[in-house]
Amino acid sequence: MDTAVLRRGLEQTADVLAGVEGDPPTTPTPCEGWTLQDLVDHVVAAPWRFAVMVRGEALDWSAPTPPAGGDPVAAFCAHATELLTAWAEHGDTVTGPGVDWQCAELAVHTWDLARTTGLPTAHLDPEVAERGLAFMRANLTADIRGPAFGPEQPAPDDADPYVRIAAFAGRAVGM
Repeated sequence: MDTAVLRRGLEQTADVLAGVEGDPPTTPTPCEGWTLQDLVDHVVAAPWRFAVMVRGEALDWSAPTPPAGGDPVAAFCAHATELLTAWAEHGDTVTGPGVDWQCAELAVHTWDLARTTGLPTAHLDPEVAERGLAFMRANLTADIRGPAFGPEQPAPDDADPYVRIAAFAGRAVGM
């Protein structure tokens, strides 16, 4: 299993997550109803949840998202290492959503974090968002968008891949 693009996505998400420090945890985000703290908690837990799935273990999606703790970047990096180890050890047996789904999750929420904190996304690795967007276009139909993904929003013609994936995920990206 080629996880190089996933590794780059994890690394850049950690970098953007590091830029969150100092922002009030109650700051609203592009994720409807989520504060910055809610988003940070979700992002930090995501690689751990993916690792559980890659190992073929049961994951209780109804369980509350654990808090990111006092050092969210370190927690995220530890979970990212766990995910990459799971792929190395179990990648040939994964039957569920794979690397591109994980890239989609990382790309959308990296954009959410960047947007909330005023960081740019044009410098981020385009392949992470492009692979994630291709996965979402192939799998995220109108009938399964639910509350997490609103209807696709317009994006500027010259938008970078992170803006495009955010717009596809229903985020108002501005024109």
